[in-house]
Amino acid sequence: MVHVASSCGPHATDHQDHVALAEIELCSELMIAASAVDDDARLSPARIDEVLKVDHGARVPPQGRHAGADRTR
Repeated sequence: MVHVASSCGPHATDHQDHVALAEIELCSELMIAASAVDDDARLSPARIDEVLKVDHGARVPPQGRHAGADRTR
């Protein structure tokens, strides 16, 4: 096994690993859902949102800002 040093610190790699695993899991869920539909059918946008657990009412924080970040600056 080869270990590559990260210039962003040791926790950056752990975070990237968790994000990559989450993305793989979501792709797997989509593939499973797609394999369950009829041969000529496609997943509807609503079904994709359901599989991905998308909440259209959820507020996405601005890019670069983490949830719970101090907003008094």
